[in-house]
Amino acid sequence: MIVSSENLFEGLPGADLIQTGLADLNANKESIAALLVMIGSPRLKRAHVDVPVSEQAALDADRRLYRVLEVSHGNAAHSQFNALVRQLVSFERALEQRVRMAS
Repeated sequence: MIVSSENLFEGLPGADLIQTGLADLNANKESIAALLVMIGSPRLKRAHVDVPVSEQAALDADRRLYRVLEVSHGNAAHSQFNALVRQLVSFERALEQRVRMAS
């Protein structure tokens, strides 16, 4: 059962970043947000989110995200990467709790 992410994400931490990533993936745009959603795609799909990416395409999303961050943030790429992943995990946990409570 795939549900509308707009209502499902409302009020969740990091929802704006995840929504942006999903929109970018739908537009075939590789962005920081899109790569982050690709990293979280297995868990997001288990929470009934329609993530338009194959399992194979998501395999190296973490390395691709790190390379993009390296270009834009230099030596701070590692801390930026970790901050983004923490935001993703926080979002995923909140989403899973919301899905559990709704079922």
